[in-house]
Amino acid sequence: MLTPMTADPRTMLADLFVADGPRPEFAEPFQVFAPLIGSWDLDVRWYDEAGAVVRQTEGEWHFGWALDGRAVADIWITPSRARRPVDGDGEWGLSIRLYDPELGGFRSTWMGPKHAFVMTFIGRSGEDWITLEAREPTAHRTRWMFTGITPTGFHWRNEDESADGTITLRQTFTAIRRQPQS
Repeated sequence: MLTPMTADPRTMLADLFVADGPRPEFAEPFQVFAPLIGSWDLDVRWYDEAGAVVRQTEGEWHFGWALDGRAVADIWITPSRARRPVDGDGEWGLSIRLYDPELGGFRSTWMGPKHAFVMTFIGRSGEDWITLEAREPTAHRTRWMFTGITPTGFHWRNEDESADGTITLRQTFTAIRRQPQS
């Protein structure tokens, strides 16, 4: 017999989803994500085929430990909630990243609910960078790269590489750590 839930389902889901940190067995591989944990303000730019900026807005990105410390999750929002009255509706994207010891890297899934779009990636990392490459068979290879990761900022880029090796920049984020509200 099911018992009625007495807790607010939003609070319950958040409590179950969010973790205080990585599990001890994942602390080392997840260390590359540790500087990203927290909230970030974004300068978001989209590019045309020639590399010219065709749109720019402000965004926000929030990273946290998740799923009993077995994952890193993030939600990016563009335009930011503050800019929506001016820039209109955009996308909220959710990524879940898991470490796969057999792969020696990360499995990552991004979901964009506005267009019901899902992408899966394999991630590799270094001291101040993370690269995620899409796994779907498409006409091009999609790469998402975090570079220049510091405690106060990082850069992110979305690029496609065609079969002939031509790289087309699609989108960039410049992230600045959000200061806590006082």
